[in-house]
Amino acid sequence: MKTVAILQARTGSSRLPGKVLADLCGKPVLVHCLDRAKAIKGVDAVCLATTTSPGDDAVADLAGNVPGVTIFRGSEADVLGRYLGAAQETGAEVVLRLTCDCPLIDPEICAAVIALRAEAEAPYATNVMERDWPHGLDCEAFPMAELEQAAAEATEPYDREHVTPYIRRHAGTRAVNLGGPGGAAAEQRWTLDYPEDLAFLRALFPLLPQDRRAGWREVMAVIEKHPEIAAINTDRAIPAQGKAAS
Repeated sequence: MKTVAILQARTGSSRLPGKVLADLCGKPVLVHCLDRAKAIKGVDAVCLATTTSPGDDAVADLAGNVPGVTIFRGSEADVLGRYLGAAQETGAEVVLRLTCDCPLIDPEICAAVIALRAEAEAPYATNVMERDWPHGLDCEAFPMAELEQAAAEATEPYDREHVTPYIRRHAGTRAVNLGGPGGAAAEQRWTLDYPEDLAFLRALFPLLPQDRRAGWREVMAVIEKHPEIAAINTDRAIPAQGKAAS
């Protein structure tokens, strides 16, 4: 089955406008995300799903210069519809959903979620049903049929904006989750929403291996050696206890 990684991105973030275009160790955040998505085992194609807003021309242009990435532009508000359009255009049979505010996406974790869904023949797989991974490694996988049903039936604005809530509810107990390390790792915040997050990432990236994509264990090793870096955005961290936020 053709598996397509679809990453959503736009410049109109209310908390940190233009965050996906921000420079991170000499490369835009968006490009870090796309490069990591291309390295995921089991992914056959990568698509950047941005909006038709003129403000996102820069996003589309930047992604268009990354080899092997397809660009799809759709509604800004109806992200679910945008995902459907991107999946249809790329001929996806399985979708891996990622976001471009997570420049530490771990290809190994994403590949494990894809494999878990296939092995279980599940309608939905993820690694965030419990918050036991660092926030910023989130990924979700689901068949095209689930996306089509959600796009056809979901009417609540929340479902249209956040893409997968309807799919998760429909999957129910058939959904599967990739458990993580928990503990200190689960308290980490590696995503980009606030200025503090950008400061954290800019302090971290120069200390990571530059000759390869650092996996989550390598990132944790650096943070354990330099706890002052994690302290930069610790006030924005989501508590690890209980279910992850939608």
